[in-house]
Parts: sequence; structure tokens; C-alpha cells
Amino acid sequence: MATSPSADTEVAEFAGQLFFRLWRASHTRVAEAFASVGLTPALFGVLNVLGAREGAIQQEIGAAMGIDPSTMVSLIDQLEAAGLAKRRPHPTDRRAREVAITPKGRRLLERGRQMTMQVEDEVLRGLTAAERRQLLTLLRRALRSAPPQSLWRAEEGD
Repeated sequence: MATSPSADTEVAEFAGQLFFRLWRASHTRVAEAFASVGLTPALFGVLNVLGAREGAIQQEIGAAMGIDPSTMVSLIDQLEAAGLAKRRPHPTDRRAREVAITPKGRRLLERGRQMTMQVEDEVLRGLTAAERRQLLTLLRRALRSAPPQSLWRAEEGD
């Protein structure tokens, strides 16, 4: 059964609690939508970065996303096995591997972006378009200035 916060809860809420509740409202809906097309939020996140950074180096993707190297390898393995991404040797560094999104991956990425936008429209329906843009700006700024944290590992859940 879904619950809505009462006015009384505002007294005891902190930003972290609100972030968590909003994340949960979004994450569960996105995860359900992605499952229908064989994705998870983590796989979509990597695919989204690959779509924006053609030929990105695997280690750089993990570092930019805050993902543990062994977890990143597993995620790329899954994308590669599904035909959504492919690894290739880096043209100038024999030790590095580039990861490129495939045409199939790009199609699924666009579908995933549409799903995400639908969920965001539902979850953030109480905000205007300008307020949504402001929220993203504030979240980016807060994330840039937040204390460092350990890298995300698959064991933590998706």
C-alpha cells in the first residue's frame, strides 16, 4: 500500500531521507520498466554513458560512474553478451580497451531513455519544467561537492 507523507513528517525529515524516498519511488518504477526489455538500472547507466562517449575506455567509464572495476567488467560483459556493446583494442594504448555501443544498444538506449523520462514525469509531476531543471542543477552541484565515497559494487544491489 502506497503512503504519502503527512505534514507532521516535515519536522523530522532530513535531505538524505528525502533523497532516499524519492530515489526509491523512481528506482522501483524504472527497474520494473527496464526488466521488460532486459535491462537493469546499472546496465542502463553504463549504456547511457557509452551512448554519450563513443569509444570510452572501460576504466574511465567505471571511474566516472563511481563503479568498482570488477563490477564494471561484469556490467560490460553483460552488455557485450546481449549484443549492446563491444570491446575493442585502444588505438594507441595496447593495455586499454575501448567500449563502444552497438546499433542494437543504441536502439535499446533510446527506449530506456523514454522509459526513464516517463517515470521521471510521474515521480516529479509536482514540479514545473523549470523546477525540474533547477533540481538537476542543484543535485549536480551537491554531488560535485559531496565527500568522496567508496566505489559501487554489484553486491550492494541494483
